[in-house]
Order: sequence, then structure tokens, then C-alpha cells
Amino acid sequence: MKRTTLLLATLLIAIIAMGQNEKYYQKMGETLGKFASTSSVEDFQELANQFGVISRVETEEWLPHYYEAHCYILMGFTGQLEAAVQDSYLDKASASIEKMMKIAPDEAEVYVIKAFYHTGYLVVDPPGRAMSTTPLINAAISRALTIEPNNPRALFLAISNEMGTASYFGSDTAPICEKAVRLLESWDDYKLKSPIHPNWGKNETEGIVNSCGQ
Repeated sequence: MKRTTLLLATLLIAIIAMGQNEKYYQKMGETLGKFASTSSVEDFQELANQFGVISRVETEEWLPHYYEAHCYILMGFTGQLEAAVQDSYLDKASASIEKMMKIAPDEAEVYVIKAFYHTGYLVVDPPGRAMSTTPLINAAISRALTIEPNNPRALFLAISNEMGTASYFGSDTAPICEKAVRLLESWDDYKLKSPIHPNWGKNETEGIVNSCGQ
């Protein structure tokens, strides 16, 4: 009798968990769907707020923090903003990243968005921040690729940074262009862990390839 009761209780807990998980995926899917129509700082702020709400409900999930951070990083690239304003958005992204890393320290995508954050921070003031920030970007990308060598977003950021450095110093970009072409050709071979996992970067990689005249 006790064993039967225990089995029923375990089954009930599993059923409840499945229902909650389904609700989480549904809510995340609905919110992610709004990315396509998001372009202004106000749009990104509203979207970040929505991911923030999800993160406060789903305290063991790292993806809401990821997308909240992503929104704030993108806000820093939106329009002509003063450096102080850009930094204020990046500070909010950093807070989300810190929370995310406590939940999922072994996820490659966590380090991808961390590298993207550092890139955003660098772009605000390249001459003043390159020396201190470039090693942080490279370390985050390296960590992501150590965990997941075929992660296309980590590879894209690595290529993008190489391209920026080569262009700045007037170095030959042909080898980097070849990397971008190979990455683009293999992009769809990467299998997402779920429909709500990060899948950005392909269009940006196409942009690099197009700039190479490929």
C-alpha cells in the first residue's frame, strides 16, 4: 500500500512538472517570437522586461536570463547612443549574465553571450578598452569552444573579431573569409538542443561572407 501511494505521488509530481515545463516552453516561444518585430530601444526594453518576468518565475532556467542579457546588449547597438547610456544597458546585461552563469556554468552558449557582452563593451570605446577587454572576449570564446567545438555562434564571434582586428591593422582577410564561408556552409549541421535555444548568427555570418565578395 505504501509503495503504491509512493508511486502515485511520484507520478503526480512528474505530471505537474511536465505541465509546468510545457507552460515555460510556450511562454518562452511566444516571447522569442517578438524578436522579429523588435528594432527600437523601447522594443528591446519591453522584451527584456518580459524575459525578466519569466526568469523570476522559472528560477532554475538559464535561458530567460540569456535572452534578457541579449536584449540589453542589442540595445547598446541600437541608434546613436551616448557612451554612458550604452554602458548602463551593458551593466544590466552583465547582471543577467552573472545570474545565468550560476545556473548553467557548463553551457557553451553562456560563454557565447558573455563574449558578445564584452564585445559590446569594447565597441563603446575601442581605443580605451581594447587592451583590457580583448583578452576577456577571447577567453569567453575559447571557453565556449572548449565545451562545444562546433558551436556556430562562438565560431562566428571568433571570426568576426579576427576580421575586425585584421581590418584595423590592414592585414590580409582572405584566410578569415575562408573560415566564414566554411562556417556558413556548415551552419545548419548544428542541432539545437531545443526550439528555444539560441539560433542567431547565421545572418551576421552571411554579412561577413558578402563583405568578402564571396
